[in-house]
Amino acid sequence: MNKEIVSDTKMISSTATNKGLHIEEALIFEQGSTDRSGVDLPEISGRSDRLGKLKRLDQIGLPGLSEPEIVRHYTRLSRNNYAIDIGLYPLGSCTMKHNPRLNEAVARLPGFSNIHPLQPPSTVQGAMALIKELEEWLTALTGFPTIALSPAAGAQGELCGLMVIRSYLEKQGDPRETVLVADSAHGTNPATATMCGYRTKSIPSNDSGTLDLQALENMLDNKVAAVMLTNPNTCGLFEGQILEISDAVHKSGALLYCDGANFNAIVGKVKPADLGIDIMHLNLHKTFSTPHGGGGPGSGPVAMTSVLAPYAPLPWIEESASGFTITEHLGDHSQQSFGRMRAWHGQMGMFVRALSYLISHGGDGLRQVAEDAVLNANYIRQGLHKHYSMPYPGTCMHEVLCDDQSLKPAGLKTLDVAKALIDQGFHPMTIYFPLIVNGAMLIEPTETETKEILDQFIDAMITIANHSTSENIAALQNAPVHTPRRRLDETKAARNPILRWLQDTGPSAT
Repeated sequence: MNKEIVSDTKMISSTATNKGLHIEEALIFEQGSTDRSGVDLPEISGRSDRLGKLKRLDQIGLPGLSEPEIVRHYTRLSRNNYAIDIGLYPLGSCTMKHNPRLNEAVARLPGFSNIHPLQPPSTVQGAMALIKELEEWLTALTGFPTIALSPAAGAQGELCGLMVIRSYLEKQGDPRETVLVADSAHGTNPATATMCGYRTKSIPSNDSGTLDLQALENMLDNKVAAVMLTNPNTCGLFEGQILEISDAVHKSGALLYCDGANFNAIVGKVKPADLGIDIMHLNLHKTFSTPHGGGGPGSGPVAMTSVLAPYAPLPWIEESASGFTITEHLGDHSQQSFGRMRAWHGQMGMFVRALSYLISHGGDGLRQVAEDAVLNANYIRQGLHKHYSMPYPGTCMHEVLCDDQSLKPAGLKTLDVAKALIDQGFHPMTIYFPLIVNGAMLIEPTETETKEILDQFIDAMITIANHSTSENIAALQNAPVHTPRRRLDETKAARNPILRWLQDTGPSAT
């Protein structure tokens, strides 16, 4: 064995963080060097510099690596990803349900995947017919006559809804200034209202985890423009007083906005329009199985009453005897609309997937989706209620809410349970949300998980709870141990983030 091989062997054996087939490696900026390149290009001579003032004066600072190094680096990183295709994703409030492969096959048909938004309408008649059919399904399921499909995500759907409300109230000469938001709402609710120029006030929940009707009535006055409510709410409970809430809101001259993030729990069972709601957004990725975008693409259609329809965003797809056209001049809509939400009509790929899901299930299948989602959540609740404290009594809807109050005497907290679940082979549930419950653990199995998987998850949760009363408590507080990275100091990471690697000075918070 020559000296070079001996040297390499020592280096490899000293890399104690390598595990199995997992190679510990540095950041890509630490691996490469700016003085080398993975591609050799000849020097260009005999040509004038056409960039002028746009010419880069400083080195770009990208690391030079070969193609195999780059491919291996990102492939190794991808092995650390977790996805719905790997196992149960019990995030409450996120509805991480299976994405059927049929939807993907349909979305990849050339007639849908290869079209461009600038094509003449005459060449995309099939795509426009699909959008209209999706509208028909969504209006049937929600009970609202009008669906605006252009919003790019649930948060933008909220923004669209509040902009419609503001446009409508301004047209009435009564713009108002306040939006009331349930204290258990998603954080996007008050943020959206603030972006629309409203002041926000929080409506408290009662001891049952639902909206306090008396508190709402005391807060309503002629300055309130809208009330933002999620139903079922983020505690996994149906707002049983929704009709009384709606009546109170409308008597004050305000409008009722519904965050439709949890529509998966009632799809095919309840039409939101029948509950006195004026406008709501839907998340195609939550209820209708399109993939979570990871930042995009997403889709957050907004359904609304006929009173609010003229204020919906442009453009519209109009059907006539000669076919479909996209227009910004559809009667009064063009006069009262607040304008466009985005450049194009919406996210076509998500429309195709959602319609594929709707057609393949049909009305009876969608009802079963809601029923099975609620059944699965209550099955988990029944399996855990003797081992974890639950802040609200009775059955739940699509997600079950636990907390860490029964574990605290042993020194265990919600974060410990979440980290220990990783060692048990499960992705953690949503933790510390909703904010109104201390140490919250929000679990949503969705309808697509089998009883066997739910039993495994319940057993893992029970194992952790049982260890909280034993001498193994220290191990739980240091979990996970079977991962490429051990538990991080999240407080330090938040307060002193390393956002960039500076080659001259090493790691530095900048």
